[in-house]
Amino acid sequence: MLPSPEVVDIDPTEESGFSDWRIAPDPTEAAKMFKEDILSQHATGKSLCLTMDLGDSAAERERAVLTFYKKANVEWACPLTCTLKGDPAIGDGVTRHFFATIMSKLQAGFEMKFVPGGTLLFEGEQDHLIPSTSHLLLESDFFVVAGRMIGHSFLHDGPCLGGLSPAVLHVLFGGSPEEATIDIKDCVDLDIRETIKLLEGTAELSSEEKKLINELALSWDLPLVTCDNRRWLFDKLILHAVLGRTSRQVKQLRRGLKETLIWPLLTERKDTIPLLFPRASDLQCTPRMVLEKINWPTQDEDEDSEVSLEDSCRLTGWNVLPRHGLDVTVVESNFPSSSTCFHQLKLPGHYKEYCMFERDILAAIWSTETGFGMV
Repeated sequence: MLPSPEVVDIDPTEESGFSDWRIAPDPTEAAKMFKEDILSQHATGKSLCLTMDLGDSAAERERAVLTFYKKANVEWACPLTCTLKGDPAIGDGVTRHFFATIMSKLQAGFEMKFVPGGTLLFEGEQDHLIPSTSHLLLESDFFVVAGRMIGHSFLHDGPCLGGLSPAVLHVLFGGSPEEATIDIKDCVDLDIRETIKLLEGTAELSSEEKKLINELALSWDLPLVTCDNRRWLFDKLILHAVLGRTSRQVKQLRRGLKETLIWPLLTERKDTIPLLFPRASDLQCTPRMVLEKINWPTQDEDEDSEVSLEDSCRLTGWNVLPRHGLDVTVVESNFPSSSTCFHQLKLPGHYKEYCMFERDILAAIWSTETGFGMV
């Protein structure tokens, strides 16, 4: 009688190159595991030091950040030390402040006027943002810098860039431009948008409308409008307006993301892409989001510790919610407040109705530029 074959358990997480993050059912957990793995692999690398002097002007602080991210051949997953000169703040709160500042500049624009009106890298309506078509920004590799900022912030659990056009994201992650679903709202230039919209429907075009359409078509090496090519020309014009004119910017953005080493996660776990590029509505910090992050004290904690229950209740907050949750302190004050360096959020004890708490926590959330709760 032949012996039974030995049963060998195959662990997919062993050194087969098939890591846990690839099979984790939850995309958030997969991203967390991937980032921890990458940061661990580079934990002994040369530290990166990002310094901002609060005594400098806003333009000088922006220049310091841009200089940091324009450096070539940097291992972005190495340990990061952030320092605020002129402020005693220390700890994770400083890092969160840095990334919140950096990503807000990407989202709303830099004050430095490289081009007239400021430096806005992404233009358009929320959830329809596309890269700027500025030739100067493109030739200065600003979108490589943007990719590095986005990937670096993601690695360190900072804010993400929200509101990009789904069509741009489709192409960014390898999709064919011709297969992208483009919304007319993705077209930033309102004059071009209105001209393209003339091709919608079947109503007969006036001579003036045909002139506008033909001028635009010829400027992009496309044929004149006819009854037979009307829909085809609409598709071609909107494709060029949104994706054709931004193809080089998207390539630069992809290059910057790859340099931060997060590309394998995004391409092998496409369900993590919305974590990096969420919809604008998903970025809004709400009172319920804060409540979900609170680690509420329990009676057991009070009994097991010599510290009183009230003293052990600490709560943390900032415009980037901490990944490990919040501990809460009940205090006597009018509004919620926080100590970002020590991960503490302080809630007044006078609330009787949720609507009042919601009103005040929203006021505190929107005051993060001047200090959480300083309203």
